[in-house]
Amino acid sequence: MNKSPSPHFSTLFDSVKAKPTSLKPLIEVNSRRKNWNPIPIPFRTIPEPIGQDLDFVNVAHSHLIHSDWDKLNALSTHFTPFRVKHVLLKIQKDHVLSLEFFNWVKTQNPTSHSLETHSMILHILTKNQKFKSAESVLRSLVVSGSLEFPAKVFDSILYSYRICDSSPHVFDLLFKTCAHAKKFRNATEVFFRMKDYGFLPTVKSCNAYLSSLLDLHRADIALGFYREMRRCRLSPNVYTFNIIIHAFCKSGKLEKAMEVFREMESTGSSPTIASYNTLIAGYCNKGLMDSAVKLKNSMRKFGVHPNVVTFNTLINGFCKEGSLHEANKVFNEMKTLNVAPTTVTYNTLINGYSQVGRSEMSNRLYEDMSKNGVKADILTYNALILGLCKEGKTKKAAYLVKELAKDNLVPNASTFSALIRGQCVRKNSDRAFQLYKTMVRTGFHPNEHIYSMLISTFCKNEDFDGAVQVLNDMIERSVVPKSDTLSELHKGLCQCGKNQLAVALCKNLEDRHLMPNGFDKSKIISSQPENDNTF
Repeated sequence: MNKSPSPHFSTLFDSVKAKPTSLKPLIEVNSRRKNWNPIPIPFRTIPEPIGQDLDFVNVAHSHLIHSDWDKLNALSTHFTPFRVKHVLLKIQKDHVLSLEFFNWVKTQNPTSHSLETHSMILHILTKNQKFKSAESVLRSLVVSGSLEFPAKVFDSILYSYRICDSSPHVFDLLFKTCAHAKKFRNATEVFFRMKDYGFLPTVKSCNAYLSSLLDLHRADIALGFYREMRRCRLSPNVYTFNIIIHAFCKSGKLEKAMEVFREMESTGSSPTIASYNTLIAGYCNKGLMDSAVKLKNSMRKFGVHPNVVTFNTLINGFCKEGSLHEANKVFNEMKTLNVAPTTVTYNTLINGYSQVGRSEMSNRLYEDMSKNGVKADILTYNALILGLCKEGKTKKAAYLVKELAKDNLVPNASTFSALIRGQCVRKNSDRAFQLYKTMVRTGFHPNEHIYSMLISTFCKNEDFDGAVQVLNDMIERSVVPKSDTLSELHKGLCQCGKNQLAVALCKNLEDRHLMPNGFDKSKIISSQPENDNTF
């Protein structure tokens, strides 16, 4: 079970199927599945207590049912897993007392607990529908154990199933707990083991598993599991459909997502606002804005009304496409329908206008935001600052930085990046470098884009020493420069007769394995003076 995740669900399933067994088909079989022949649950007994063990169990049981915990405390060091199991069997009809005793043992003498004692309390709790308590017990087992541990838990539950006259919910709970813990290989194994013995998880547990897979960005596995669900005739509900629509959208398979969307109605599940929003987001991510708008317009026919997520998704989609006029139309429609814009709405639009250098429009939106009582956050300010800096309006940008403190906000990496960009637009390389140093001192890590802006600005100002200093900082931080940035610097160095330095920089980059792809170092070497015998 320590293999890397398989790209295909069927392959993954093959790798986790239980080993062949000689057990016979189970009587408890789903009548709808004629070709499914589960194997029977084994009936294993445990030896009866005799002698001192019998006397101890009877005395402990008497103290328990009389709530005489002081006398029980005196016996705590004499408990063993065998004795704990038999006490639990004697009190199993009282699930409250059973859990109290189980927790007492965990505190007083934890070594007298075993997988079998855990299994028994799980049977007692699930049989009495105390699922949250049972899941808490299971979680402590699954999360703390090794990769193979859930399989051992399954076996332990299986072998004590009949002794405790248990409920199938106990297996479902193990499957769901593995899913919530994001141990999807373990969950897959539990699923197959359940199926082997004639049990299937509830659709709610399947949804937890599917959701966990998407959180792990394993849409491929989620879609494979969904197909397995359908083969097992597990009826999906509206949440299942929404998860699968999301999985298809994440995989870029919008036609498949639409098929599931239409399938919902045939199974009696009407699409919800989440169904529409997921599909609309899928279209927007692909740049299919016409389809996204058509889908939004069709919602009302089915009694579903677009919400703030719907509008925010469309606005973001249009902004990414550079269609700010269309984004603004959606914004106005949103307000007409009395759907209140949020900070996300304004941030998306402000950033959209800032990216294309329309800081005046960004500022109007910011004023509208303040007027409507929508609180600005650091993303709002960063978008405004970026818009101003792109136009070289660094004084106005600096004023906005001072405003951050009034809203209890602090500059972050994006703030510094925007401010550095503003100084680079104004070709003020020294001020840009000071901001870069402040950024580093504050604990932020400049990215390759910031370094490229700085080097290019120094080169334009023919300050090649400054540009080399920035490049050396990049090398120290193991950041690979862009090929065109490095070419610009080396061209400038060669033009001012610093060929030797250019070659040395190349060698340093090669030694640190930071040489960018596509950079032609031969031009640097060939441009060296003939009397330069340094290398």
